[in-house]
Amino acid sequence: MTYLLLIVGFVLLMIGANYFVKGASNISALLKVPPILVGLTIVSFGTSSPEATVSIIAALNGNDDVSLGNVVGSNMFNTLLVLGATAFIAPLVVNSQTIRKEIPFSFLATITLLVLMADTFLQDFAGNALTRSDGLVLLLIFAVFLYYIFEVARKSRNNFEEPETVLEDKDRGWIKNIVFTIGGLAAIVFGGDFVVKNSTEIALSLGMSEALVGLTIVAVGTSLPELVTSIVAALKKESEIALGNIIGSNIFNILFVLGASATISPIGVNASLFTDVIVLLAFTVIVLIFALTHYTIGKREGLFLALSYIVYMIYIILRN
Repeated sequence: MTYLLLIVGFVLLMIGANYFVKGASNISALLKVPPILVGLTIVSFGTSSPEATVSIIAALNGNDDVSLGNVVGSNMFNTLLVLGATAFIAPLVVNSQTIRKEIPFSFLATITLLVLMADTFLQDFAGNALTRSDGLVLLLIFAVFLYYIFEVARKSRNNFEEPETVLEDKDRGWIKNIVFTIGGLAAIVFGGDFVVKNSTEIALSLGMSEALVGLTIVAVGTSLPELVTSIVAALKKESEIALGNIIGSNIFNILFVLGASATISPIGVNASLFTDVIVLLAFTVIVLIFALTHYTIGKREGLFLALSYIVYMIYIILRN
């Protein structure tokens, strides 16, 4: 029964995220919001909403390793497998100044997380934790990021002629799109609760640590929306949406998801997760080099990133 409820939770997360993105995107089109704002905020928020729900619920239930491990694992999955698979299928052309600036911001978010986690090393505390004040710091940086995105969207109106967004008649109903959005969020909340409770129970029964479950099962499950969205965007030659969704989701996961989780309930930090954050930081730099040096993340780079994720998974499983 536990495994069935876990599967039901993942299905609810997937369906909920899909309808949330669909409803919110249609509403933004009806409001004539610039496409760049939709891609960098609504799409990233929609595909990251499973991570947000799972981590916040895990923090409230005292499952600290699942809460933090889910975010770190999701960002590793996004940076290596999602980005790698997407680039391998359809090389990503990095031709937007906005996207190039997001990658350094992702680096800033990751290194900020590493600093806030290191209480024992930096402040001689008895243990490491993301406190409520740390959570507020992350949320404040997230507010700065949102301000930057809105400024980019506002200024972009003067740089190009905004194409008219065409919606089918069936997608123009306000009530229908509002129901999709709210219903999607509701499915995400219930699905997240199922995933946290049942994955934790499975972990304990199999002798696995909560940190490993958060880094693997939960992280992969909650990151499936990013994988689907980015691959579809790449196949449609929408490089900015594909790459922006991945990097934007990483920023959202660290700054908003962990910020909100830690503000609601302080999160204890497992010492083994420091290695994972450092590895994430290193690969963020590698992606930045790929993007800024060649202005293209091609098939070879994509294959390298995807294979790196497989090596990383083998490492954390053996570590457990």
